Amino acid sequence: MAHSGMRVVNWTTFGETRDLIGSDFPRILGYYREDAAKYVVAVEQAYRIRDAVAMVRPAHTLKGDSLQFGGEALGALAERIEQSARNSVEMQAPPEKLDDEILQLRPLLIETLAHFEREISRSAAPVVATGPFRRPAVAAGFGRKQA
Repeated sequence: MAHSGMRVVNWTTFGETRDLIGSDFPRILGYYREDAAKYVVAVEQAYRIRDAVAMVRPAHTLKGDSLQFGGEALGALAERIEQSARNSVEMQAPPEKLDDEILQLRPLLIETLAHFEREISRSAAPVVATGPFRRPAVAAGFGRKQA
């Protein structure tokens, strides 16, 4: 998917947020995952019925939450949708010409979450101790005679 040269995830922001939140990061990211999906559905539904007012808040929240986690492309897309919806509200006109943006929203959320999940699973991989603190494996335990 093309994102106008923009990274899907800003890994610096992602890392800073992960470091700030600490061990609760996977849980908080889970809340983001659930909420972001709800916001996407709300934006899609509001656009379907051409309700600009109903598009503003979920697009705005999706933008902010995504950018806090480093979801750069998703945050920028949500911002374009939010601005267009706000303009429609000011002009008292239904939102128009957002078909491309609305169609990109769900796939971009899925792509962003996939990047997040890969990074979380990669960082959650067990660390194998090496060097002078590593204990050699001992052939003892069930079915083995201890020396």
